Amino acid sequence: MSSEKGKKIKEKFTKAFWVANSVELLERAAYYGVFIVITIYLSRILGFTDVEAALISGLFSGGLYLLPTFSGALADKMGFKNALLLAFSLLSLGYAGLGIFPTMLEAAGLVEYSKITVFTGLEDSSHKWFIIPIIMLIMIGGSFIKSVITGTVAKETTVANRARGFSIFYTMVNIGAFSGKTIVKPLREAMGNEGLITLNYFSAGATLLGLIAVYFFFKSTRHDGEGKSMSEIWDALLRVLANGRLVALILIVTGFWMVQHQLYATMPKYVLRMAGEGASPSWYANVNPLIVFLFVGLITQLMQKKTALFSMTVGMFIMPVSALCMAAGNLLEVESINLGVFDLHPVAFMMIVGIVFQGFAESFISPRFLEYFSLQAPKGEEGMYLGFSHLHSFISSILGFGLSGYLLSKYCPDPKLFADHAEWEQASAHAHYIWYYFVAIATTSAIALIIYGRITRKLDAKNELAV
Repeated sequence: MSSEKGKKIKEKFTKAFWVANSVELLERAAYYGVFIVITIYLSRILGFTDVEAALISGLFSGGLYLLPTFSGALADKMGFKNALLLAFSLLSLGYAGLGIFPTMLEAAGLVEYSKITVFTGLEDSSHKWFIIPIIMLIMIGGSFIKSVITGTVAKETTVANRARGFSIFYTMVNIGAFSGKTIVKPLREAMGNEGLITLNYFSAGATLLGLIAVYFFFKSTRHDGEGKSMSEIWDALLRVLANGRLVALILIVTGFWMVQHQLYATMPKYVLRMAGEGASPSWYANVNPLIVFLFVGLITQLMQKKTALFSMTVGMFIMPVSALCMAAGNLLEVESINLGVFDLHPVAFMMIVGIVFQGFAESFISPRFLEYFSLQAPKGEEGMYLGFSHLHSFISSILGFGLSGYLLSKYCPDPKLFADHAEWEQASAHAHYIWYYFVAIATTSAIALIIYGRITRKLDAKNELAV
């Protein structure tokens, strides 16, 4: 009896574990609330073109995937609590800066606002580029969060409760992401474009709460001075890039993530321009994590007797279907689709259908990618190599957002650039062509993964015969 009681006590989670997961929820709510409309904020509030807004957003997103390995090394040296305090301080300043910056420009007479709904004067002004240092604060702060929170979950759990601990962590991530994106629509409906500014204060408030929680309640068992040096991390990166098999896998999977990133790069602007201001891109985006949450366990179980490469290939071939569905909305010759309780614009309806397929594709790919990636690393160095397992997201963020900006400006341009709506309708008649590019990218990646699998199997077979 006493041994069972002792076992239960050992399996309890520490205070640091719960604080880390709570602040992770706050950080994810702050991040996704802003990120789902970041390109809209940059264009409507600060006057950036579609290409400029996409480039800035892509570099921001890419940095969040590249920097955590390096900031994680710094966090090991300075201690997890100090790293979290720094991270939430930078995030609070950054999100508040996104809200304050437009007001500062107005006060300085550098821009004219009309009830924060129509913005003029920044298109040809260099002052808008001062937003870059503010975004960098968020990027650097967020990179610490990615490394420290997962490190804390690993450190504050035991072999007995680690699986449950990470399950709680991913639940918190999804709750935060869902809640952050959900708040965007009511703010836009109540305040118009001004809501895009006010949203940043919500995010700043959430990260400030995180800062307060860490300061008063977080006490980690992680000691200062642990971990790898920056030179060791850099050497590890060079070794990963010298591994041809890993680089090939990263580039192939980059195609999948280029399409996946369109949930934030293309979808919000595309839906608002094609389906009208009453559309809810932030709510549509929530369909993706909902599908993953509901089906990833079942799909992983169904694929457990299949190889990781097979499961990934299935997911890769689902992605072109997703992009085709997104394109189909502009081809349906109906004004709305009746769903019983409410009507949806055909563009919005088919976008949701496409996002459903996207969620299924992710369920086949994401759980097995890390498994397969680790198997390609040299024995004994799996942990170090996994630190760079998200290089594909760094590359796909820059390429995916960059391509999105170009395609939007070419096929679905900003309506404010045209004298009247009829002129804009003519210019955007082939807006669905955007998704055909991503159909091609996804299909190419899927075929490339099949070729990759055949080549690596032959190489492995030769190596076995040589031994």
